[in-house]
Amino acid sequence: MTEASEITGLKMGQTIRARRKKLKLTLNDVADAAGISIGYVSLIERDKAIPTLITLSSIAKALGVGIEFFVSRPTPNECVSHSAGRQQFLMGKSQLRYERLGANFAGHELSSFIMILEPGYTSEIVTHSGEEVVFVLSGQLELTIDGDKMMLGEGDSAHYDAARPHGWSNPSDQANRLLWTGTIDLFEDRSRSD
Repeated sequence: MTEASEITGLKMGQTIRARRKKLKLTLNDVADAAGISIGYVSLIERDKAIPTLITLSSIAKALGVGIEFFVSRPTPNECVSHSAGRQQFLMGKSQLRYERLGANFAGHELSSFIMILEPGYTSEIVTHSGEEVVFVLSGQLELTIDGDKMMLGEGDSAHYDAARPHGWSNPSDQANRLLWTGTIDLFEDRSRSD
């Protein structure tokens, strides 16, 4: 398989368009930064043209990512998350633990984690673009949205626009486990993004 046909098979244009829209950039913004015409960017985004690697590198730079963002795909094994080998992160004095469930691949929009909140944990109130879904696997969660506090128990869930001020706390004396899915990558490499 040739390099061009491999890139075509990825439907790279859709990934470029999604990244551009995520950054709220126009076709003109990307064209100017990459040093190519608006028409050519449009053709690439519609998968009507295949850029050279040099042009793709210029587009990637304009979109704040590396070229691998558009050409890498996880293998079937990388799409699967096994509990014994999950990547984990600790925040604070281990009051908040994350286990990454999702895979990183070109153009992915969703991130998913299991979160363990220790007793007494309280987050700050935040806002950001995108949306979130929280499902309580065990324990209790106090969810605050727009200043309103709601108690969620095992099996309860919430789906909300993350632009609304929101935060969580665990008011119980037991750790709780949440399944969190959202359209923001909590641990993305900020040096390569917006």
